[in-house]
Amino acid sequence: MSHFAQIDTNNVVQQVLVIDQEEINSYRWGDPATWIQTSYNTQGGVYYTPNTDTPDPDQSKAFCKNYAGIGYTWDGVGFAPPQPFPSWIKDSFTYQWSAPVPYPTDGKFYRWDEESLSWVEFTPPEPP
Repeated sequence: MSHFAQIDTNNVVQQVLVIDQEEINSYRWGDPATWIQTSYNTQGGVYYTPNTDTPDPDQSKAFCKNYAGIGYTWDGVGFAPPQPFPSWIKDSFTYQWSAPVPYPTDGKFYRWDEESLSWVEFTPPEPP
């Protein structure tokens, strides 16, 4: 069994299933061309050894850039999550989005402000 993502006519992921390639090829789940295999061990273009956060020595297993999720976009090479803000830039290798300004590293909490194109400090609420 493998993980497959079904894309619509706009190449947006509609669902992700654990299913056999043979079952996909049966047409019982629609056109097999709308199903793209994805790996939950691949993130940011890197294949990780299963159940670890360690990059696997065999990177030939990395495919489709990221594990697909509903709302992700398929471009024929990889899956990218939805763009969080219009100003954010998609990395051409990882298919992850980055702010045009690096996140501050001073240990404080920040949120992205699209209007000012900057990180704005905030205080998270206290847990109940």
